[in-house]
Amino acid sequence: MYDVIIIWAGSAGYPAGMYASRYKLKNIIIGGQPGGALATSHKVENYPGILSAPWKEIMDNFKEHAEVSGSEVLHEMVNELNKNWEVFEVKTSTGKEFQAKKLILATGNNYRKLWFEWEAEFLGKGVSYCATCDGMFFKNRDVVIVWGWDSALTECLYLSELCNKVYLVHRKDTFRAENIWIDQAKSKENIEFVLNEEVLSVWWSMFMEEVKLKSGKSLKADGIFVAIWSDPNTALVEELSPKKDDEGCLIVDKRQETTIPGLYAAGDVTTNSNKFKQTIMSAAEWCLAADSIHEDLLKG
Repeated sequence: MYDVIIIWAGSAGYPAGMYASRYKLKNIIIGGQPGGALATSHKVENYPGILSAPWKEIMDNFKEHAEVSGSEVLHEMVNELNKNWEVFEVKTSTGKEFQAKKLILATGNNYRKLWFEWEAEFLGKGVSYCATCDGMFFKNRDVVIVWGWDSALTECLYLSELCNKVYLVHRKDTFRAENIWIDQAKSKENIEFVLNEEVLSVWWSMFMEEVKLKSGKSLKADGIFVAIWSDPNTALVEELSPKKDDEGCLIVDKRQETTIPGLYAAGDVTTNSNKFKQTIMSAAEWCLAADSIHEDLLKG
């Protein structure tokens, strides 16, 4: 019996384990390939105290810190989660079973893909799903951003402050975004709308050089940002029926507790931090969740 099980080994899960261990809570972090959303970034340059580092180096440091503090780490996927009265029961892909008084979910989100040719192969090497995370790597370069909703327009505006040229490719001739973002984008001299078009593939020699469109045209670009938004990864807790918002994010209170007593969540899967999907936010929310669990257990 653990005090707390932490599901997912990423920028949220590891700090949660570290804080739980410092509170002398018996805990285990269970997750498959470590990294979460951070693994989609080639390098990280916006985490305090780290000027520039590969994502794996940061994750290795997070993992080491959690283990040195006292957390157990198991690199397996969780494929079953139940609650039996006050006890959470977890089963992994290899059949291992664990129980805990409390549970923290850090499963993050799944970025929506366009599935154009070479999209997966160039992830972190020109293909990105987060302008805030990776925009600085394309400073003074030409980039393409895809889609026509608020997320695409706001990221387009952000990139226009960094990049030489920003092509906004949208498959329609109208946008499903607020007029304020559309008007601001139109006012930027270095933003060019490419409408009624779809991305077919990316092309390269040593690095990405072109984005090929279905019409046969090509755009010279060093990178492409897919801004179709993302889906919160809540499949594990569907049977518990926690409340979610319209976007599918788990509703949590200021202590990071969901509407299921004893079930906490943090990071990209929740409604907190104004849904600012950044590593520093995930880490902070998980530390708060661990602190809240410590308070609950002290109360008995």
